Amino acid sequence: MRYGQPLLIGFLLLAVLASGIGVVYAKYISRKHFVALQALLAERDAADVEWGRLQLEQSTWGTHGRVERLARKRLDMHMPRAHEVVIITP
Repeated sequence: MRYGQPLLIGFLLLAVLASGIGVVYAKYISRKHFVALQALLAERDAADVEWGRLQLEQSTWGTHGRVERLARKRLDMHMPRAHEVVIITP
């Protein structure tokens, strides 16, 4: 055995160990980010469901018949009669 071989073997052993620790750490970080991504995707899906529900609710509350009924009932509005219509010409 030459003088530099034990030093080289020790260095290579340390390099392999450092590489192994780096791989384990990278895998840990990858899994941590994947879990965070899954949580964000679930949150996005819940927000999409809520958005769809709100759009459906808005379309229900804003139907022409409902608006007209509330205008007649709460605001005492009615369709103008012929003598109530005024035509303005420029």
